[in-house]
Amino acid sequence: MAVGAVSKERSDVRGTDGGEWYRDGLRFSCTQCGNCCTGPPGAVWFTEKEGAQMAAAMGLGTRAFKAQYARKLRDGWSLKEHLTEAGYDCVFLDRESQPGKAICGLYDARPRQCRTWPFWPENLRRPEDWERARRTTPCPGMDQGSLVPIDEIRIQRDQTH
Repeated sequence: MAVGAVSKERSDVRGTDGGEWYRDGLRFSCTQCGNCCTGPPGAVWFTEKEGAQMAAAMGLGTRAFKAQYARKLRDGWSLKEHLTEAGYDCVFLDRESQPGKAICGLYDARPRQCRTWPFWPENLRRPEDWERARRTTPCPGMDQGSLVPIDEIRIQRDQTH
């Protein structure tokens, strides 16, 4: 069985390294499909620092960036979304410049929420949660590509909060 594939046996394993079922790592490689950047209406959260970084990447002041690309929600700031044939895309998702690809227009300055996908705590609780995220996103890069070691997964997982 490939590393990262979901199995019933794996969910019962408890190791000395903290008990994570993914202790051998998980495979993930971004395919630039854009599926994690679209879907039902939601929020693409960012911090004030991330907002300033995105604004700088766009050559804008923070206030102008927020006015054009963000919306204030009860719990903080989110990037705007717009309705496309695929769903509600992040305002920075570019489906036009490279046919067959969905490219982040702010990749190097993207928020932590985007940088840490798919290693979110809710996707890592159990193998079934990983499989659900892979299937419902759907994310063709999960269980494919390079092996991401547990130490890197932990770093990304723990950055989400």
